[in-house]
Amino acid sequence: MMQDGEIRNILTNTHTIALVGASDKPDRASYRVMAYLLAQGFRVIPVSPKAANTDILGQKGYATLEEIPEPVDMVDVFRNAEAAWDVAQEAIAIGAKTLWLQLGVINEQAATLARDAGLRVVMDRCPAIEIPRLNLARA
Repeated sequence: MMQDGEIRNILTNTHTIALVGASDKPDRASYRVMAYLLAQGFRVIPVSPKAANTDILGQKGYATLEEIPEPVDMVDVFRNAEAAWDVAQEAIAIGAKTLWLQLGVINEQAATLARDAGLRVVMDRCPAIEIPRLNLARA
């Protein structure tokens, strides 16, 4: 289990987040978390096939991680556990530092793959919960 100090370090040193499974629907958790992260001063890039060439919360969307034209610190995954393996491979390929699997997204194989490639892995947690819990809120 990841310790608070590690999560604090990840959130403090993360600037750009690719949010995989982004939605333009305000009732979706991915939309609400993206809005929160943007309010906290993070650069958040929406990623999903539906997000390609659209804007979500004023941010240009991309269909895949590899299409993002800038470095990404964290890949935040709002997909099902089965999809986490492919997302982990993509996160490794783009040189992300952290793979963050949202609440309910548990895939030990994807976590091991990412860790073995040098990424930090957070699983079954939400940054929008961890930021206030660890007193890291910026706004």
